[in-house]
Amino acid sequence: MPDYRRYRVAGGTYFFSVNLLVRKQDLLVRHIDDLREAVRVTKQERPFHIDAWVVLPDHMHCVWTLPPGDDDFSNRWKAIKIRFVQQLPRTERRSKVRIAKGERGIWQRRFWEHVVSDDNDYARHVDYWNPMKHGLVQRKSDEPYSSFHRYVRQGVLAIDWGGGAGFDGGGTFGERQ
Repeated sequence: MPDYRRYRVAGGTYFFSVNLLVRKQDLLVRHIDDLREAVRVTKQERPFHIDAWVVLPDHMHCVWTLPPGDDDFSNRWKAIKIRFVQQLPRTERRSKVRIAKGERGIWQRRFWEHVVSDDNDYARHVDYWNPMKHGLVQRKSDEPYSSFHRYVRQGVLAIDWGGGAGFDGGGTFGERQ
Protein backbone atom coordinates (compact mmCIF):
# COMPACT_ATOMS: atom_id res chain seq x y z
CA MET A 1 0.00 0.00 0.00
CA PRO A 2 1.46 3.39 -0.96
CA ASP A 3 2.38 5.90 1.71
CA TYR A 4 0.44 8.86 0.34
CA ARG A 5 1.22 12.18 2.02
CA ARG A 6 -0.30 15.54 1.30
CA TYR A 7 1.67 18.79 1.40
CA ARG A 8 -0.03 21.15 3.81
CA VAL A 9 0.42 24.86 4.42
CA ALA A 10 -1.54 26.42 7.27
CA GLY A 11 -3.61 29.31 5.90
CA GLY A 12 -2.55 28.28 2.41
CA THR A 13 -4.27 28.56 -0.93
CA TYR A 14 -4.94 25.28 -2.73
CA PHE A 15 -6.13 24.16 -6.15
CA PHE A 16 -8.26 20.99 -6.13
CA SER A 17 -9.60 18.55 -8.70
CA VAL A 18 -12.32 16.30 -7.31
CA ASN A 19 -13.88 13.54 -9.42
CA LEU A 20 -16.84 11.23 -9.38
CA LEU A 21 -15.92 7.55 -9.23
CA VAL A 22 -17.66 6.83 -12.53
CA ARG A 23 -16.66 9.51 -15.00
CA LYS A 24 -19.06 10.51 -17.77
CA GLN A 25 -21.96 10.85 -15.34
CA ASP A 26 -23.75 14.13 -14.72
CA LEU A 27 -24.48 13.82 -11.00
CA LEU A 28 -22.74 17.05 -10.04
CA VAL A 29 -24.76 19.28 -12.35
CA ARG A 30 -27.98 17.26 -12.05
CA HIS A 31 -27.78 17.65 -8.27
CA ILE A 32 -26.09 21.07 -8.22
CA ASP A 33 -28.36 22.39 -5.45
CA ASP A 34 -27.38 19.47 -3.20
CA LEU A 35 -23.71 20.16 -3.94
CA ARG A 36 -24.14 23.85 -3.20
CA GLU A 37 -25.86 23.06 0.10
CA ALA A 38 -23.12 20.60 1.08
CA VAL A 39 -20.50 23.29 0.42
CA ARG A 40 -22.53 25.98 2.21
CA VAL A 41 -23.00 23.93 5.39
CA THR A 42 -19.39 22.76 5.43
CA LYS A 43 -18.13 26.29 4.86
CA GLN A 44 -20.32 27.53 7.71
CA GLU A 45 -18.97 24.87 10.10
CA ARG A 46 -15.35 25.02 8.94
CA PRO A 47 -14.76 28.34 7.16
CA PHE A 48 -12.68 28.72 4.03
CA HIS A 49 -12.62 31.25 1.20
CA ILE A 50 -13.70 30.17 -2.26
CA ASP A 51 -11.37 31.95 -4.68
CA ALA A 52 -12.67 30.14 -7.76
CA TRP A 53 -14.83 27.11 -8.56
CA VAL A 54 -16.12 25.39 -11.66
CA VAL A 55 -18.44 22.37 -11.61
CA LEU A 56 -18.64 20.04 -14.58
CA PRO A 57 -20.92 17.01 -14.90
CA ASP A 58 -18.43 14.51 -13.43
CA HIS A 59 -15.71 16.56 -11.73
CA MET A 60 -14.91 19.97 -10.36
CA HIS A 61 -11.96 22.28 -9.88
CA CYS A 62 -11.63 24.94 -7.25
CA VAL A 63 -9.22 27.22 -5.47
CA TRP A 64 -9.66 27.70 -1.73
CA THR A 65 -7.81 29.77 0.82
CA LEU A 66 -7.90 28.37 4.35
CA PRO A 67 -7.96 30.51 7.51
CA PRO A 68 -4.63 31.41 9.16
CA GLY A 69 -3.23 28.48 11.13
CA ASP A 70 -5.56 25.96 9.45
CA ASP A 71 -4.38 23.30 6.98
CA ASP A 72 -7.25 20.82 7.21
CA PHE A 73 -8.71 20.74 3.71
CA SER A 74 -9.12 16.94 3.80
CA ASN A 75 -11.87 16.93 6.42
CA ARG A 76 -13.65 19.75 4.62
CA TRP A 77 -13.71 17.66 1.43
CA LYS A 78 -14.83 14.62 3.41
CA ALA A 79 -17.75 16.61 4.84
CA ILE A 80 -18.75 18.00 1.44
CA LYS A 81 -18.64 14.57 -0.17
CA ILE A 82 -20.64 12.92 2.63
CA ARG A 83 -23.28 15.65 2.71
CA PHE A 84 -23.68 15.48 -1.06
CA VAL A 85 -24.13 11.71 -1.26
CA GLN A 86 -26.57 11.69 1.64
CA GLN A 87 -28.97 13.54 -0.65
CA LEU A 88 -28.72 11.00 -3.49
CA PRO A 89 -30.73 7.80 -3.88
CA ARG A 90 -28.74 4.62 -3.31
CA THR A 91 -28.79 3.37 -6.87
CA GLU A 92 -25.08 3.28 -7.70
CA ARG A 93 -23.14 0.06 -8.21
CA ARG A 94 -20.70 -0.59 -5.36
CA SER A 95 -17.70 -2.87 -5.19
CA LYS A 96 -17.42 -5.51 -2.45
CA VAL A 97 -14.71 -3.39 -0.82
CA ARG A 98 -16.95 -0.30 -0.71
CA ILE A 99 -19.84 -2.37 0.63
CA ALA A 100 -17.61 -3.86 3.35
CA LYS A 101 -16.40 -0.36 4.33
CA GLY A 102 -19.92 1.07 4.24
CA GLU A 103 -18.94 3.48 1.45
CA ARG A 104 -21.08 4.82 -1.34
CA GLY A 105 -19.93 4.44 -4.93
CA ILE A 106 -20.17 8.10 -5.88
CA TRP A 107 -16.76 9.75 -5.38
CA GLN A 108 -13.21 8.77 -6.14
CA ARG A 109 -11.65 8.25 -2.73
CA ARG A 110 -8.88 10.73 -3.22
CA PHE A 111 -8.67 14.12 -4.82
CA TRP A 112 -5.82 16.03 -6.36
CA GLU A 113 -4.51 19.12 -4.60
CA HIS A 114 -1.79 21.61 -5.33
CA VAL A 115 -0.48 24.26 -2.94
CA VAL A 116 -0.49 27.58 -4.76
CA SER A 117 3.03 28.93 -4.48
CA ASP A 118 2.92 32.57 -5.65
CA ASP A 119 0.86 35.18 -7.51
CA ASN A 120 1.68 33.74 -10.94
CA ASP A 121 0.72 30.23 -9.82
CA TYR A 122 -2.49 31.63 -8.33
CA ALA A 123 -3.40 33.40 -11.57
CA ARG A 124 -2.74 30.26 -13.62
CA HIS A 125 -4.99 28.14 -11.40
CA VAL A 126 -7.80 30.68 -11.01
CA ASP A 127 -7.72 31.24 -14.78
CA TYR A 128 -7.95 27.50 -15.39
CA TRP A 129 -11.43 26.67 -16.62
CA ASN A 130 -11.94 23.55 -18.63
CA PRO A 131 -15.59 23.27 -19.70
CA MET A 132 -14.49 24.60 -23.10
CA LYS A 133 -11.72 22.00 -23.29
CA HIS A 134 -14.34 19.29 -22.71
CA GLY A 135 -16.60 20.77 -25.39
CA LEU A 136 -19.35 21.61 -22.89
CA VAL A 137 -19.48 25.33 -23.73
CA GLN A 138 -18.21 27.67 -26.43
CA ARG A 139 -17.53 30.69 -24.20
CA LYS A 140 -16.67 31.29 -20.55
CA SER A 141 -19.95 33.13 -20.12
CA ASP A 142 -21.80 29.91 -21.07
CA GLU A 143 -20.49 28.05 -18.02
CA PRO A 144 -23.51 27.69 -15.73
CA TYR A 145 -21.71 26.49 -12.57
CA SER A 146 -18.67 28.67 -12.22
CA SER A 147 -17.36 31.49 -10.07
CA PHE A 148 -16.61 33.25 -13.37
CA HIS A 149 -20.05 34.87 -13.10
CA ARG A 150 -19.24 36.21 -9.61
CA TYR A 151 -16.07 37.83 -11.01
CA VAL A 152 -18.09 39.40 -13.85
CA ARG A 153 -20.69 40.77 -11.39
CA GLN A 154 -17.87 42.23 -9.27
CA GLY A 155 -16.30 43.88 -12.32
CA VAL A 156 -13.09 41.84 -11.98
CA LEU A 157 -13.52 40.12 -15.36
CA ALA A 158 -15.26 41.12 -18.57
CA ILE A 159 -18.06 38.90 -19.82
CA ASP A 160 -15.90 37.99 -22.86
CA TRP A 161 -12.81 37.10 -20.77
CA GLY A 162 -11.07 33.83 -21.56
CA GLY A 163 -11.49 33.70 -25.27
CA GLY A 164 -13.60 31.34 -27.27
CA ALA A 165 -13.25 27.83 -28.62
CA GLY A 166 -9.77 26.44 -28.26
CA PHE A 167 -8.97 28.17 -24.96
CA ASP A 168 -7.78 25.53 -22.50
CA GLY A 169 -6.67 27.58 -19.54
CA GLY A 170 -3.04 26.75 -20.19
CA GLY A 171 -2.72 23.38 -18.50
CA THR A 172 -4.22 20.14 -17.31
CA PHE A 173 -3.85 20.67 -13.55
CA GLY A 174 -4.30 17.15 -12.27
CA GLU A 175 -6.68 15.82 -14.90
CA ARG A 176 -6.19 12.53 -16.65
CA GLN A 177 -5.55 12.92 -20.34
